[in-house]
Amino acid sequence: MGARMRHTYRKSIRLQEFGPDGKLSGEYLRVTETAPGPDGRPVVKVIENPQSTLQHAFLAPEDLGALDRVPAYPLTTSQLPKYNLKYVGKEQVDEIDCYIFQVKPKMLDRTRGLFDGIIWVDAKYLEVVKTYGKWVTEQGDAPILAQYPFALFETYRENVDGKYWFPNYSRSDDTLHLKDQDLTIRLVIKWSDFKPLPSVAPAATPAPAMAPASPAKP
Repeated sequence: MGARMRHTYRKSIRLQEFGPDGKLSGEYLRVTETAPGPDGRPVVKVIENPQSTLQHAFLAPEDLGALDRVPAYPLTTSQLPKYNLKYVGKEQVDEIDCYIFQVKPKMLDRTRGLFDGIIWVDAKYLEVVKTYGKWVTEQGDAPILAQYPFALFETYRENVDGKYWFPNYSRSDDTLHLKDQDLTIRLVIKWSDFKPLPSVAPAATPAPAMAPASPAKP
């Protein structure tokens, strides 16, 4: 995560509606660029004016604020002590051999959502390649947006310049129940164009995202 803050990058938020025929019927798109500010905190600048052809869904300013807070890393190394991990097998993700782990919080928090789901870890470099799951609290599932049902997110990471695995793509599909129809909706968040800051010297390869013990046979 620290490496990401030494880079500028673009982030697009896309909300899509699909008609009864399964075809795209409307969407909202916002593109921003993020860079560290003078105090080290991220500064977000809208670089494309939001465009919308949505027919039914709507994103209020508070929704956009919530989407900006969607974790790019659903699970990080520093958070591992809060979780129980169970090895469940091996699988290829985009031709990468991966260990698969089921992840569950050891204890739930009353207000802060914790990740509950599955992670895929590169079997060679022990980097998290993919996550699929939701955030939960003592009260139950913690959807990102109060007015929309998005809860389960599938998130991929990509290797940038042979050193770091940065977030690349996160998607959630669900159904919005309207008065006269059920509407299929999709939320896609994409991170791209990672560029190191000119004043920052190249950093050493970071420690692996996680280092699982030798997996037992499932």
